[in-house]
Amino acid sequence: MEYFCNEPDSFWQSDDDTIKATAVREMESIGLLKKEQVLDAIVVKVTKAYPSYYGAYEKFGQVRQALDGIGNLYLIGRNGMHRYNNTDHSMLTAMEAVANIAAGRQDKSNIWDVNIGDEYHEQA
Repeated sequence: MEYFCNEPDSFWQSDDDTIKATAVREMESIGLLKKEQVLDAIVVKVTKAYPSYYGAYEKFGQVRQALDGIGNLYLIGRNGMHRYNNTDHSMLTAMEAVANIAAGRQDKSNIWDVNIGDEYHEQA
């Protein structure tokens, strides 16, 4: 689960157990799981979570290749892919990952193909 909020927001200020319970309740309410199926959870709060593209970003292809070689690791969303995806694109990458897992597909190129069209990219 990924929640967007700011540090002063009440959700950000909530304790980890409250955030975990909210996530489980929301996933249960849309039929993704039953709370009894949840074995563990962690909360990671990331301030200013937009990816930045400086430093060694030109070597990102090498990092992607290495991580794509890990069979049960799926990089999705804005932070996972280190790509500027809007929420819809982030959800699409998650849906592609789920489809891959369900089909036993090892090739992850379909996930990386989400949001490669120029029409969604901001102009500097």
